[in-house]
Amino acid sequence: MTGEIVKILEVEKGTTKAGKDWQKLTFVINNGSQYNPEVAFQIFGIDKVEKFNKFNKVGSKVDVSFNVSSREFNGKYYNSLDAWKVFKAEETKEAVALADESNDLPF
Repeated sequence: MTGEIVKILEVEKGTTKAGKDWQKLTFVINNGSQYNPEVAFQIFGIDKVEKFNKFNKVGSKVDVSFNVSSREFNGKYYNSLDAWKVFKAEETKEAVALADESNDLPF
């Protein structure tokens, strides 16, 4: 999914029962859809959170690869969009070609 980062929430931190530290970050992109354009993704893991924060900020246009997961808790189901790859979005050749054509004058 491609979109612009509109919000990056605070990093959530904790410690597992085994004593290992963990971090989770939630970020929201606007994909430009007419209905429900904002989509929230999670990144889990200290290294992944640090990489995301180093290379991304609000306003960045990104391509997100993700998995959808569901969990049951007290008879209700909750969905998560777990991002496993976030890259800066590249302009397509068509977009570049259209931009070049708009600069041509008819005379």
